[in-house]
Amino acid sequence: MSRRHAREAAMQALFQLDMIKPAPDKEEEAQRQAVESSWKAGNVRKVSELDEGYASALVKGTRENLQSIDEAISVKSRGWKLSRMAAIDRSILRLAVYEMKYIEDVTPGIVINEAVELAKKFGSDDSARFINGVLGAMVEK
Repeated sequence: MSRRHAREAAMQALFQLDMIKPAPDKEEEAQRQAVESSWKAGNVRKVSELDEGYASALVKGTRENLQSIDEAISVKSRGWKLSRMAAIDRSILRLAVYEMKYIEDVTPGIVINEAVELAKKFGSDDSARFINGVLGAMVEK
């Protein structure tokens, strides 16, 4: 297993949570269930504790910092409101922005590459280019 699998599971969990919009008092349990179902959906038979922990931490951190993350995306998405974005693109962007802003031991280039790969696998034909553009704008000085 790898961080790539953990990111994929986290993105799928974030997508699920975006769709179901759990009540605040149900958030923690909803996160746990979403991550678990993401591993099952990916047909991953054996998940290391490290990968499971990383995926859970990504989901928890992204959800806890959602307002700040969404503001950062809105600033760089040039005319695209979050509500108009495809839900899968929104989930990928949120995950990537969380990693770039809040996790110290990741390189922005790697995060962007992983996000683009997720977009190619799960998004539309235009998703990878859109996500690359938004995330690239975030790292430009």
